[in-house]
Amino acid sequence: MASEPEHSSSVSDARHVTHRGVTISKPTARSVKIGGRLLVATAIFVALSACTSSDNSSPDVASVTRVVDGDTVALAFTNTEETVRLIGIDTPETVKPNSPVECFGPEASERTKTLLPAGTKVRVERDIEARDRYGRLLAYLRRVDDGLFVNKSLVIDGFATPLRIEPNIAYADDFARAAEQARAAQLGLWAVCDD
Repeated sequence: MASEPEHSSSVSDARHVTHRGVTISKPTARSVKIGGRLLVATAIFVALSACTSSDNSSPDVASVTRVVDGDTVALAFTNTEETVRLIGIDTPETVKPNSPVECFGPEASERTKTLLPAGTKVRVERDIEARDRYGRLLAYLRRVDDGLFVNKSLVIDGFATPLRIEPNIAYADDFARAAEQARAAQLGLWAVCDD
């Protein structure tokens, strides 16, 4: 039985080479061009995917692990857990060190626990500034199952007041209008707390 020499190749056509009994496709100019485009498209996709998980305004999905107080929650992302401060709202204090529990604070914390029980999936939307001075991630939260905008819901129902801090003001006007409605209707803290 004769065998082909080690480095010999037979050409069956311009696009294929047979070497040691194995047919190998040679790249054509068109396949190199398409492959190059595919490589560039893949690189762009990977770069954009990395942006989604960094501190920018693209939404992510996370799971609630616990509620810290009315405007602060702990969320589990794919590879990390973050303490998240809800942007644009303020609830009365319940856990701030060296501070008394404020009027309607326990009710606001309980409301957030009701809206976001452990395991709840939320869509996390960031604004311009990613973190506060305490290192907490700043975010707007929407429940995945029904789309409820948690930040706004707390204001509409009178459990939070608007807190406008530049540059994170994407929904500041919406929150201000919601607070006016809650105050006019004497909902939540507006009914029991002094201004």
